[in-house]
Amino acid sequence: MYLIVTRAFPPELGGMQSLMWGLTKEMSKNFMIKVFADYQEGHKEFDKKENFSIERVGGIKFLRKIRKAQLINEFLKENKVQGIIADHWKSLELINTDKKKYCLIHGKEINHPKGSSLNKRVIKVLNNVEKVIANSEYTKNLAINNGVNKDKIIVINPGVNPVQELNNKSLEKVESLLKIKSPRLITVSRFDKRKNHEKIIMALRNLKQLYPDIVYICIGYGDEEKNLKKLVQELNLNSQVMFFKDISNDLKNALIAKSNIFVMPSIIHKTSVEGFGIAYVEAAQYGVPSLGGKDGGASDAIIHDKTGFICDGNILDEIYSSLNSMIMNKKYLELGKNAKEYVSKFQWKNILEDYKKILS
Repeated sequence: MYLIVTRAFPPELGGMQSLMWGLTKEMSKNFMIKVFADYQEGHKEFDKKENFSIERVGGIKFLRKIRKAQLINEFLKENKVQGIIADHWKSLELINTDKKKYCLIHGKEINHPKGSSLNKRVIKVLNNVEKVIANSEYTKNLAINNGVNKDKIIVINPGVNPVQELNNKSLEKVESLLKIKSPRLITVSRFDKRKNHEKIIMALRNLKQLYPDIVYICIGYGDEEKNLKKLVQELNLNSQVMFFKDISNDLKNALIAKSNIFVMPSIIHKTSVEGFGIAYVEAAQYGVPSLGGKDGGASDAIIHDKTGFICDGNILDEIYSSLNSMIMNKKYLELGKNAKEYVSKFQWKNILEDYKKILS
């Protein structure tokens, strides 16, 4: 039996939640699994549909962490467990066992000033696990630079589930929403500084001169939403930018599939960094190429000038010229075809083979 210890798990939505659910689901086909996860609204209905045991822990954050560790420590004493896989170093911090521990790392959660109290806590946990599983080469190097033993680190990219069949009703809705607008750019992410929506919108002002019917679809929510909507108004781009949030998964997938380029030229903001970018892979499954940023792990998901473009997201002109190159002569069609072929390697059934190698 393997324990999955996670702070992020469905029915709550998000990239980390999808990652941990996908990994758990795929592992459950090969191993006996028990999950220790945080209490979520509506979790009872979700949990009873799964074929593995899920134990939920509620309460305020700090006490929840202590209570969860107590439950896990008790479970380990009473049951035969082969190993523990955790979503975050904090999920392992209070667990006392000689069982093999494996910790996933993603980027920003380990990126603390060297020698700081947080950095010391990260190193103490990660240097005492069997393997540290980095989501990209970038995150691996970040961990080494921050003091993690390089011999403990292995890179296993996040997986994706097979692409969902598109709903005809959603496809029709997208066509009625977008009408003749083309080319179509899209970003699906939180609205925060790191994702770089601001510079995409600024580049759009110039692209509009070349492509009057261009549209930029923004799906998400977050702290920067008001600022971005204000910028759209100031630049007179209300007809070019469409904001969506709280939409169905079917509509989100249809909007991606009917777009031409997925745009997320991420930057480093303070200690926040794009460790991998599963959204690039999800777009590629629908034959949509991506523009990613050089800061972070995008190059694990995008092959420059083959499945998309990588640019310096700090430089507005690079975002503009990269998008123009992808749009010109509909280069995005060739890139999208390549991207769709390339991302089959990220399907969970293939990714799990890498996990099996380190668990055996």
